Amino acid sequence: MAPSITTDITGSAPAGTDGQLVHVATPGGAYDIHIGSGLLGRPQTWAGLPAAADAVIVSNPVVWPLFGEALVTALGPNYRHITSVLLPDGEAHKDSTSLQRIYDHLLQHGCDRRTHLVALGGGVVGDITGFAAATYMRGVPFVQVPTTLLAQVDSSVGGKTAINHPLGKNMIGAFHQPLRVVCDLDTLTTLPQRELAAGLAEVIKYGPIQDDGFLGWIEDHLAALLDRQPAALRHAVRRSCEIKAAVVGADERESGLRAILNFGHTFGHAIEAGLGFGTWLHGEAVGCGMVLAARLSAELGLVPGAYVERLCALIGRAGLPVVAPAMPPERWLQLMRLDKKAEAGEIRFVVIERPGCAAVRPAPDALVRAVLEQHCVGPDARAVAGAA
Repeated sequence: MAPSITTDITGSAPAGTDGQLVHVATPGGAYDIHIGSGLLGRPQTWAGLPAAADAVIVSNPVVWPLFGEALVTALGPNYRHITSVLLPDGEAHKDSTSLQRIYDHLLQHGCDRRTHLVALGGGVVGDITGFAAATYMRGVPFVQVPTTLLAQVDSSVGGKTAINHPLGKNMIGAFHQPLRVVCDLDTLTTLPQRELAAGLAEVIKYGPIQDDGFLGWIEDHLAALLDRQPAALRHAVRRSCEIKAAVVGADERESGLRAILNFGHTFGHAIEAGLGFGTWLHGEAVGCGMVLAARLSAELGLVPGAYVERLCALIGRAGLPVVAPAMPPERWLQLMRLDKKAEAGEIRFVVIERPGCAAVRPAPDALVRAVLEQHCVGPDARAVAGAA
């Protein structure tokens, strides 16, 4: 049996003046996360980046008309040439075809090793741009400009980059830290409500794994978050980034501790792959996956049922699924054995050992099947849960 991994971190990353900065320090690079309103279009936001002649902005046709021009204007003083490449929108396009489009653009424009890539968009754009940066000429610098809540609190931070394979999510990737992350809270005003709810899944995640007090804060301020009140969003993004920065700083390459950030993701990635990428949003699948992981934690005797119901109630209030799509149990297990935490075919789950403290443990297949059989209702589960 694989050993369990347990953590209980209480510290936070260093903070900047006026609460605008969270610092990330890893062996692969140190950088700041800038958090605030109106950052994207300010030239001073981009001061201090390494010198480069060229910048390539990677975005999609949804985000580019909203923020592309302002970003080009703000970046203008730093580069001789700024070009852009737009990828099709959606998780279904986080693939080798889109990656090739970035490579083609870089080669056609004669981009060298000092060229900066700038990811302007959500998690799909950030992940695929980061992977292109990690692999073009064996590595070029890149900057994350996340425009969704999910990307601001999770995928833009920590240097995980990847594309999907039809058999598994994020199975082809690399660790490559950005030069800077710019979380402009004003970009969240344009998000569809479904996308906002999907981002809240990753915010909620930090409570059970790391900070039970933060979970209580989310419960008390959920209405303000759903209403996009700036103060609530600023605190949620900042605290989420502080927790992730601390974990990533201690374990950059997920050799142990960092795996706790995948709470709900083993089940969630199976949902995404099983239904087809893009059928459910990533955050929807993670929200449902957290419900299943919490119920598994209770079945393992780690947390009381009341805590599980508390977490499930919050996830449901956020507009996320709390029941899973029906797939044969063997299909679930097959997909979850592709999870990166699996070892020698043994599935390892992030579970809650106690409120605010996570662990990585194996679980018997029979117990996992029992949880799935009790809490899967059908392929329309997302609509049933009110997340449509």
